[in-house]
Amino acid sequence: MNNSVGNAGRLLWAGLRALLVLTVVCGVLYPLAVTGIAQLAFHGKANGSEIKDANGRVVGSALIGQTYTLPLKDGEETASPDLRWFQPRPSNGLGSNSVNTRYKLILSGATNRSGDNADLITWVKDAKAAVVKDNSTADHTVKPSDVPADAVTSSGSGLDPHISPAYAKLQVHRVAERNELDVAAVDQLVADHTDGRILGFVGEPRVNVLELNIALKELVAAKG
Repeated sequence: MNNSVGNAGRLLWAGLRALLVLTVVCGVLYPLAVTGIAQLAFHGKANGSEIKDANGRVVGSALIGQTYTLPLKDGEETASPDLRWFQPRPSNGLGSNSVNTRYKLILSGATNRSGDNADLITWVKDAKAAVVKDNSTADHTVKPSDVPADAVTSSGSGLDPHISPAYAKLQVHRVAERNELDVAAVDQLVADHTDGRILGFVGEPRVNVLELNIALKELVAAKG
């Protein structure tokens, strides 16, 4: 009986020591080591690829898109785009951010509709008409053939932070007019914020909408 109790006690003590050691190694030392390496080697990515404005405030992530809309009016279910800003890809998965200083994630997901779905076709046609109308100005007319695919379709996640250079350039005249800026200055802003293919051959050229709008806000502020 005493041997049984002694053996059980030794086993329990061995198990407790193993639990304590594994807790310290796996629950404390390993997470601290991984966190430390991440902070030293990939500080920005480890902290969520945060983007800050000119005042040092975190206004979003470089990895997740945002919308730029006007406040909802009475009777409206969907907010209208704030046409002072460059607009992202259409998506129901983006948060509302009309002043570029707030961020709210709602959901992520695609439409999951086939290319010949009647509702999707109608939606894309309506979206294209809206892009043409919104981006045509007194001295610049946008043609339906000018509208790139990413201007009327969402990404697979619905949270793509980038648009194509073609869609960014399509918006230049409208953004310049709404903010009383020179078209050439806004066009240069787009060029300055266009990223090329990764390693020169992976992916497509792209423009991060949040970073572009932060630069636009600074350009408007500099104008006085």
